[in-house]
Amino acid sequence: MATALVIGTVIGSGVFKKPSAVAKDVPEFGLAIAAWILVGVLALMGALVLAEIAVLLPRAGGNYVFLREAYGRWAGFLWGWVEFWIIRSASIAALATIFADSLHDILREVSSLPTDQEVLTFWQRKGLTIGVIAVLACVNARGTLLSGGLQVVVTSVKVIALVCIALLPFVFMAGVSPHTGAVTFNNLAPVWPADWLRVDWSRFGGALVGVLWAYHGWMNIAPVAEEVRDPRRNIPLSLLVGTLTVMAVYVAANFAYYLVVPVPVMTVRDAPPAAALFGLRLFGPLGMMIASGAIMTSVFGSLNGNLLVGPRLLFAMGRDGLAPQLLSRLHARWHTPAWATGIFACWSILLVVITGMMVQNLMPVIDLGWSKLNLNLDATTDPFDLLTNYVIFGATAFETLAVASIFVLRHRHGTGAEAPYRSPLYPWLPLVYVLAMGAVLVNMFWTKRTEAYAAVGFIAVGAAIYALLLAGKNPPTGAEDAIADANPGC
Repeated sequence: MATALVIGTVIGSGVFKKPSAVAKDVPEFGLAIAAWILVGVLALMGALVLAEIAVLLPRAGGNYVFLREAYGRWAGFLWGWVEFWIIRSASIAALATIFADSLHDILREVSSLPTDQEVLTFWQRKGLTIGVIAVLACVNARGTLLSGGLQVVVTSVKVIALVCIALLPFVFMAGVSPHTGAVTFNNLAPVWPADWLRVDWSRFGGALVGVLWAYHGWMNIAPVAEEVRDPRRNIPLSLLVGTLTVMAVYVAANFAYYLVVPVPVMTVRDAPPAAALFGLRLFGPLGMMIASGAIMTSVFGSLNGNLLVGPRLLFAMGRDGLAPQLLSRLHARWHTPAWATGIFACWSILLVVITGMMVQNLMPVIDLGWSKLNLNLDATTDPFDLLTNYVIFGATAFETLAVASIFVLRHRHGTGAEAPYRSPLYPWLPLVYVLAMGAVLVNMFWTKRTEAYAAVGFIAVGAAIYALLLAGKNPPTGAEDAIADANPGC
C-alpha cells in the first residue's frame, strides 16, 4: 500500500503533458531521455535519504515536521507559507488547467475541428478551469470525499494508459496503424547534438525543471509515515520500488512518444499533450479522445487530492499558532476546514487569472531596481508550464532543505547502529542531491526568471512576516494534541 501511494501520488499530469515542454528545451531525443532518467535518479537518491528522516520522525505532517524539528519553528512556518502561496495552490491551478484543456481537446474532436482551431476561446477555457476548482472546493468543503475504490480506479487508469502507450508502437511496428496505414517510426533523430561544444546546458537545466514536475510527489509517503507498519523495512522499500517503477514507466512512455510524434508537432503552440498527439497519430480522433479522457481521469484524482490535503496544512498551522486561527475552524455542520479550503481555492483561481494575463501579454514590466523583470511572455508560453515552473522553484527549495536536514538530525541524534534505518553512502548521497538541486535552482534564474523571482518574493515576504509577528511566540498549549484529535485522518 505504501508503494502504491508513492506511485499514485507521483503520476498525475506531468508524464502526459511535460514531454512537449522538454522537447522545446532539448529537441535531441537522447538528451530528453537523459533528463527523465537523471531526475529519476535524483528522486531515488532523495528518497533513500528521506527514508531515514521519516523513520526517525514518523509523525503526521511530513516536511512541516522535518523542517520544524531540524531548523526551528521558522522553517516549519516558511514551509507552510510556501506550500500555500506557491506549491499547493499553483499545483491546483495547473492541474485544473490541464483538465480543462483536455476536455477542450475532446470537444474539438467531437466537433471535427482541426487542431489549430478552437471550440472555446482562451478566456472561456480559463473560465472552465476556474469552475472546476470552485466545484471541487465545494465538494471537499461539504465533506464529500472520493472513496478508496475510486482512487484505485483512477490510479489503475494512469498506469494502464502509460503501459499501453509504451507498448503500442512495438505492436504496430509489425503491422499498420488503424488510422494512418503503414507506420514508420523514424522520429528519434537527432539522437544526440551534432556539436557537443555548442550545447546550451542552461536549456538542459530548463528541461530538468519540467521533468521535476512529473516526479513531484515522491515525498508524499512522509506525511503518513507513522501509519506504515514496520517502517524500518517498508518506508525505504516503498520509496525505492515506487521511484524505480515510476522512472521505468516514464522512460518507456517518453520513448514511445518520440517514436510516434515528431518533435516539431509536439512543440506547436496550443498543441494537445504528447499523449493526446500519440493517440491521434495512431488511432485518429478516437485515439485522441481516449487519451484525453485518460489524462482527465489522472488529473482529476490529483486535483481532488490536492484540494483535500492542502487545507489540512493550513488547519494544522492555525492550531499551532502559525496561521490565523480562523483557518483552524471546522464547519459546524460538515466538520471540515471549510475556511481553509475556500481560501486555497480562491488563491488558486487568482493564479489562473494572473497566469492567463501574463500569457496574453496583459501585464507590465516590473522594475526591480537592479534588473527589469518582463512579465510579458513569448508566444510559445503555456499557462500550464508557467504554473508548474512556479511550483517547482518553491517545492525544490524546501524539499532540498528537508533532505539536507539529515545532517542536522544525524548530528543531534547520532549515527549508531541501533538506528532503525540509515541512508546508504552518507554523507555523499545527500550532499550530491543537495548540490544537484541547488544547481537547478540557480539555473532557473536564467531560464525561468519570472517564476524564480516570483517565488523568491513570496518567500521573502513570509520571512518578514514571521520575523515581525511570530518570532518568539510559543505554540498554544496542547496544540499538537488538538490537531491530532480534531484531524485524525491526516
